[in-house]
Amino acid sequence: MSISIDEPVATVEYNSVIGKAQHILGAFTAEDSSLSLTDLVRRTGIAKATVYRLAQELVQWGVLERVGTDYRLGLRLFELGQQVPRQRILRDAALPHMVELLMSTHETVHFAVCDGLDTLCIEKIIINRGLKQQTRMAGRLPLYCTATGKIFLAMSSPGLVNRCVQAGLVPLTRHTIRSSAILARQLEKVRQDQYATEAEETRLGYGSVAVPVMGPGGRLVGALSVTTSTVRLDVNRLVGPLRTASTRITRSLQTGLQTG
Repeated sequence: MSISIDEPVATVEYNSVIGKAQHILGAFTAEDSSLSLTDLVRRTGIAKATVYRLAQELVQWGVLERVGTDYRLGLRLFELGQQVPRQRILRDAALPHMVELLMSTHETVHFAVCDGLDTLCIEKIIINRGLKQQTRMAGRLPLYCTATGKIFLAMSSPGLVNRCVQAGLVPLTRHTIRSSAILARQLEKVRQDQYATEAEETRLGYGSVAVPVMGPGGRLVGALSVTTSTVRLDVNRLVGPLRTASTRITRSLQTGLQTG
């Protein structure tokens, strides 16, 4: 059963036990390793006694853990998250629009997610041009030398970039970025342009253009790219269709969560 976003459900949810627990868990951000009881009260606006009581119950369930006098998100949340077929959800939302992108560009289309220091291709569709050495589905490539990878580096925390540089910018071709300063300049341009490119950084004769794909709440969930030969690599021709497909994938993800 779906609920219209126009229905006045927010107050009911907030005043319910589940609603308050949701606000407590939602008080944590990616930057928080732990939060104090005072932090939770301030961020949720819920009475201190109520936050304390619910936090104790959430600790018993395992979705919160005690760290001294503070709280952090618990292992139970991670375990539940592993049961969600994230890749299937993303692929199902992306595939119809990837097909449309293929038809409009007549080039190979990839959908990738960030996995550690790699960009991981979870879906691709290929135009039959006899291209060699195609990226494998579930294939990995380094973040720093791929168009999709540069999207993840540009739109994630600086810590990811630092870890990537510390691990080493190992060249795959003579055109692969080897300088952290050059990489930093490229990532700044990606943030400004909201798309990324690479030319012959992963294999000679080929290049890619990629755009971010956002999920509910404006969170980066993946990157969509078009790969073609450098002879046909025309950024201005490819960026528009890529952005259109990305917007439609985002809309599909939001609609699926609202009606699921």
